[in-house]
Amino acid sequence: MKKLLCSLLALAAACTAAAPMKIIPAEAAELAENCKAAYSCDFATGTKVYSKEEEKRLPIASMCKIMTLELCFEAVERGELSYDEKITVSENASGMGGSQVFLDTGLNYTAEQLMKTVAVCSANDSCVALAERIAGSEEGFVQKMNARAKELGADNTLFANCTGLPKEPQYSCAKDVAVMLRALISHEKYFQFSHVWLEDFAHPDGRTTTITNTNKLIRQYKGCDGGKTGFTNEAGFCLAATAKRGDMRVISVVIGGADSKSRFGAVSKMFDYCFGAYETRTILKAGEAIEERAKVSGSKKAEIEVIPEKPLQVFAKRGESENVVLKTQICEELRAPIQKGAEVGWAILYRNDVEIMRVKLLAAEEAPRFTWWEALRETARDWQ
Repeated sequence: MKKLLCSLLALAAACTAAAPMKIIPAEAAELAENCKAAYSCDFATGTKVYSKEEEKRLPIASMCKIMTLELCFEAVERGELSYDEKITVSENASGMGGSQVFLDTGLNYTAEQLMKTVAVCSANDSCVALAERIAGSEEGFVQKMNARAKELGADNTLFANCTGLPKEPQYSCAKDVAVMLRALISHEKYFQFSHVWLEDFAHPDGRTTTITNTNKLIRQYKGCDGGKTGFTNEAGFCLAATAKRGDMRVISVVIGGADSKSRFGAVSKMFDYCFGAYETRTILKAGEAIEERAKVSGSKKAEIEVIPEKPLQVFAKRGESENVVLKTQICEELRAPIQKGAEVGWAILYRNDVEIMRVKLLAAEEAPRFTWWEALRETARDWQ
């Protein structure tokens, strides 16, 4: 009996040594107390970290302006709108209630000015002025918002206006809001607006309106540099925010907080959990040449260096080994001329044989076409 007891104790000790108990930094229920729904994910890969009723359809108030801004940035990138373009404010836009920057009918503001007020102080009048410029009407803009939501995979989202003011039917969910914020913060220009805390907004007629950021975490949480708040009686207190530390950027969303303190507290806890329990490992750095080179025909440069357009990263729990494999796909028939920055392939990351991330591979240098003399010389060399 004594030998059996000793054997069992030894076996238990061996099992404990082989598989140490994992300590969970926070219980799921503790991260989003007093909130109806919540969601946290990694920005680079979209990997889910935490969720609570993440697909439940709920009103999201002014967080719908995440999509409003996304369409504005996309319009600029397509050349359909410029930041310095003057936009004339309609009576409809200037008459918006709720959060506003007090635009006057008939005055002209630049698109950049209006976009900044949407990002910083959630200006409803600026939202409508931008919507009317881009789509001709707020109704037409809302159609674009819904179409873009579907393209992003936000299937539990329906917009009724571009401001988030109460109007039925409209809804979203915590997961979809995270998806939309992930798209928005891919525009670097956004962060020129989102970090503004307090600023005087100058009107063309000489007036000034002080705009204050509604996202308190940009001053209260280390690394938080963007996000969007929302509140209506129906939606409760909402917040979608992003924070970055080192190479790691995360997104956290709460919907239906009981009060303002609840939303900021819940997002802060989710940020803490992400940064404490997870890490980002950079496999390829943006702009840094990889070992493999691209072969080029029709140029005196037979090969050129290749660089990733963006970092290729693995997001995983701290201390856990990952079965990760990197594969590159470089075009086999590259023919000169090749311009610097031209797309020449992909770098793809697999975890357990499942693709988790891919980035474009770009030419790090030019490969000009043979001159007439160089082509003749190459032909002669081939004959020899």
